Amino acid sequence: MTSITRRTLMAGGAALASAPVVAQAQTRGDSRVDFSGRTLEWVIPFAEGGGSDVWARFLAPFLSRHMPGRPTIIIRNVPGGGSITGTNDFYARARPDGMSFIGTSGSTQVPFLLGDRRVRFSYANMPPVFVSPTGGVCYLPARFGVANAAELGRLRGQELVYASQGATSLDVVPMLAFEALGLRVRHVFGMRGRGEGRLALERGEASIDYQTSSAYLRQVVPMVQAGNAVPLFSWGVVDAQGVPQRDPTFPDIPHFTEAYEMMNGRKPSGLAYDAYLAFATAGFAAQKPVMLPPNTPANIVETYKAAFASMMTDPELLANKDAALGEYVQATGDAIGPLYRLGTTIAPEAREWVRTYLTTNHNVRF
Repeated sequence: MTSITRRTLMAGGAALASAPVVAQAQTRGDSRVDFSGRTLEWVIPFAEGGGSDVWARFLAPFLSRHMPGRPTIIIRNVPGGGSITGTNDFYARARPDGMSFIGTSGSTQVPFLLGDRRVRFSYANMPPVFVSPTGGVCYLPARFGVANAAELGRLRGQELVYASQGATSLDVVPMLAFEALGLRVRHVFGMRGRGEGRLALERGEASIDYQTSSAYLRQVVPMVQAGNAVPLFSWGVVDAQGVPQRDPTFPDIPHFTEAYEMMNGRKPSGLAYDAYLAFATAGFAAQKPVMLPPNTPANIVETYKAAFASMMTDPELLANKDAALGEYVQATGDAIGPLYRLGTTIAPEAREWVRTYLTTNHNVRF
């Protein structure tokens, strides 16, 4: 019996054992469900120790504290298929009784938006209860003599090298950004993380890079302060209407849309930009959504939403959140829906443009 089969059978058994929970749980006057004495399972479709795992393990104790009945919350890691395996399994097997929920990441949203044939889940059918943004900054070695995004035009015609984790990974975001800017960038695949990309740039093997917010602050800011690197733009965040805004962690750095205007003297438009914005939102501005299974009753959904909202007012969480959440405003309550939709949808014509681009330029097959 394979390990995946064993996990599937165990998950199925746990779901059957918890089937009566909704009927047994006492409800309060506001209809929220009391999970006293229960153990809730937070599925993370990534291995232990990764960014999503660290994020969930930081939040879980606070969520438990603010859920009615203070249930125990355990993290169940189901890695495989770049997070597709665990998300497929959750979507097909999790019962809508409030006993399990899932947290995915931009690495899950990207194949969904691309229409990857391995995907068997639909974000449209999983009720969101929390969305956690993050960010990143694109930068360049100072040796190019480019002082800021307004001078990016100096690079036209020059070949830049980007050390990439893959054409259908989160690195599709910088790929689409460079394409929209009209930069000539050669993508070298095979990196196992953005840390390897940064080291490649430091060794002179790569010439343009981005790092997530925490890594940029730790590893790249000292390079900038030493005069060895120049920040170009951040991926930014978006408001409820999908309009890009500056990253709150880097208020002095323009976001990509501003950088495009600085470089070209006009606002970006067209399918290349539409595709970039969809994937940048999925990968960063709405990177980590939390969802319940399809067909979860409304009172359970509202219980989770209220708990996440209350959690984000917890003084202890607020005092310790910087390492796990940064400066980003976490989406709770009425803010969840608009950001979730922006991060999990793409116009059909923009999707087709990206698929054609990846097939033509990087031999990706769908």
